[in-house]
Amino acid sequence: MDSKQKYMPLLVVITGPTASGKTTLSVEIASKLNCKIISSDSRQFYKGMRIGSAAPNDEELQRVEHFFIGHLNVNDYYNVSKYEKDVNILLEKLFVENNIALLTGGSGLYIDAVCNGIDDIPDTPLQLRQSLQQQYKENGLENMRAQLQILDPEYYKIVDLNNHNRIMRALEVCISSGKPYSSFRVKAFKKKTYRILKIGIETDREVLYQRINNRVDKMIKDGLIEEVESLLPWRNCNALNTLGYKEIISYLDGKMNLPDAIEKIKVNTRRYARRQITWFKKDKEINWLNYDYEKIFKLIQDNII
Repeated sequence: MDSKQKYMPLLVVITGPTASGKTTLSVEIASKLNCKIISSDSRQFYKGMRIGSAAPNDEELQRVEHFFIGHLNVNDYYNVSKYEKDVNILLEKLFVENNIALLTGGSGLYIDAVCNGIDDIPDTPLQLRQSLQQQYKENGLENMRAQLQILDPEYYKIVDLNNHNRIMRALEVCISSGKPYSSFRVKAFKKKTYRILKIGIETDREVLYQRINNRVDKMIKDGLIEEVESLLPWRNCNALNTLGYKEIISYLDGKMNLPDAIEKIKVNTRRYARRQITWFKKDKEINWLNYDYEKIFKLIQDNII
């Protein structure tokens, strides 16, 4: 690290799989350092989804100021590119007040966008997006895949062909711009005006699974079913096509009973946690530590100038 970098502000990224304790730990550290927290959990962006997204509770929000919690309506369009820009604009302001800020959450793509930059992909018309969503409903995913294979065979080779959101996003760009989506994916490096310290919370797999099971039970007790019922008018929005919400919608539609829906949430959440771990383990910059407040806090202090 050269002398100029040494005095740059510090962004501390605290991440790890769902239910690993990121929120509680981040609140304790931010409170001690008198700094702010930026959420990188894409499900927590939406109003009315606090229970199912395990958003910070009222006490935690009062202790430390949070950003990107409930700042969108469930039918708002938002993407990782907008998030990256919004976070960096916010960081410029936060670093005037304090030389440290926390970014916490489990959405790996969003964390990566802030830390490493993201392609400058053009916005697309809402009407086109709605049209493609209607096509998906009527004709299914295979039809979307076939269109993408024709319009952008290069991206077709690498995209997750089971992820309809990514396929439709690529189609939006291809159709509206007249260029392949892959032509925009250059990921030009954006020089940072701050340093980054990444910390991952490592948890024994069986302990993590039990924490997930307990948290799902608590969500039900805290009113997840009622929360989902209040969001049913927007059931077709992408924000609700997510863990906890889609299973409860199936229950409310009479497609499964409640015990089965709850068990399905637990199973799908455990699978999601495994995918998160796989994603984060690829990042060699992450310092993996057990949930040890003193050790984690010392690591942060050692990196504060």
